[in-house]
Amino acid sequence: MSTVSTVVGGISFWYAQEGTPAPREPLPGDTSVDVCIVGGGYTGLWTAYYLKKAVPFLNITVLEAKFCGYGASGRNGGWLYNGIAGRDRYAKLHGHEAAVRLQKAMNETVGEVVRTAAEEKIDADIHQGGVLEVAHTPAQLARLKDFHSVEIAFGESDRVLRGARETAERVQVTGAVGSTWTPHGARLHPAKLVKGLADAVEALGVTIHESTPVTEIKPKHAVTPYGTVRAPYVLRCTEGFTASLKGQKRTWLPMNSSMIVTEPLPARIWDAIGWEGRETLGDMAHAYFYAQRTADDRIALGGRGYPYRFGSATDNDGRTQPATVTALRDLMVRLFPVTAGVHVDHAWSGVLGVPRDWCATVTLDRSTGLGYAGGYVGSGVATANLAARTLRDLIQQDSGQAGPTDLTTLPWVNHKVRRWEPEPLRWLGVHGMYAAYRAADRRETTSPRPGTDPIAKIADRIAGRH
Repeated sequence: MSTVSTVVGGISFWYAQEGTPAPREPLPGDTSVDVCIVGGGYTGLWTAYYLKKAVPFLNITVLEAKFCGYGASGRNGGWLYNGIAGRDRYAKLHGHEAAVRLQKAMNETVGEVVRTAAEEKIDADIHQGGVLEVAHTPAQLARLKDFHSVEIAFGESDRVLRGARETAERVQVTGAVGSTWTPHGARLHPAKLVKGLADAVEALGVTIHESTPVTEIKPKHAVTPYGTVRAPYVLRCTEGFTASLKGQKRTWLPMNSSMIVTEPLPARIWDAIGWEGRETLGDMAHAYFYAQRTADDRIALGGRGYPYRFGSATDNDGRTQPATVTALRDLMVRLFPVTAGVHVDHAWSGVLGVPRDWCATVTLDRSTGLGYAGGYVGSGVATANLAARTLRDLIQQDSGQAGPTDLTTLPWVNHKVRRWEPEPLRWLGVHGMYAAYRAADRRETTSPRPGTDPIAKIADRIAGRH
């Protein structure tokens, strides 16, 4: 193994490779605009983009605490895929056909992002190889087959189920006994996408103020240390950093996810692994992993390390515990033994937003002009785009410029959810949940039974995931 040290933190490898953007000016003082967007990640920038394209005369300002893409948008695993948090719950609340419409919109969103990035000449290393999810144990294989059947029932007629041999022909994942593949997915470089999107938004005439933390959002006001922005519409697009806002500590839980990325791997290693289709890759474990083969032939792999910080705190520039780095590296070597001698170049962490019922949502309160979108539970790269287009339509409907659209009638619109429990119950609950999932994964590894371990089922019920 190389003795060169692994870079830890520094926001993410994606920014270490791409370089952090030149800083934009902070808010110069009090101002008034038509729409104020709080948060310069995918949700906020896509919303600004689609609103400005639809209504060019709108005066739109984006306020960002650090710089655009500082949060999850610049630290994620680069999975542009059609998963959406809460679809099964929406089926229970609104009926199967409503959830099918939501899934169809997500399927189409993958192509929308790919198309728009090309139209705006954003080179984000996008490769539309689909999503491959593998199973390692009898219990995982049973869950995978159930998952595959459910996805087909929600309209994915182009999804493919593969056995062990067919899976190995795609990617040589040690111990994989089966897989499911959907074409509705792509690999991308997160920082390249968010930087290109910010530039495209500015080119349309949207104002972006960075280094401008919003401390409080209230009707028609976004309050910052540099002044207050007044607007008929104020949209909260802060995802995992929502808890930093006044009164929002228990709204969405900031769940940590961590990643490692290897050095560029030589051809002999790729000959052993395969992965020529460059699918995004995951599994059916309870404490699952997610991975991609990058454009410069690295493996970028992530999973849950230290899942939650007390009091809904967030990390400092992506710093990651050594034990988490070691655990992710060990996982990579178990999956791909041929990588045992490769160097891990970079490790980092970020937070994603988790509502109490694990359901993503998009909302506009017509009485106050306050809106928000998020709670993506790790599926935000594509979901943020659908949320942004939905916010656009909701604002146009509210302002009398348009009527209801297919997007404004989707079942996740204006969904309400209760708040998370106060501390220390939040901390105990989240850490207990992931301890249970890890224990369930260990038990399933040695069990010949195809059923999901009872510990995981109990954890699901306590968490509110089912």
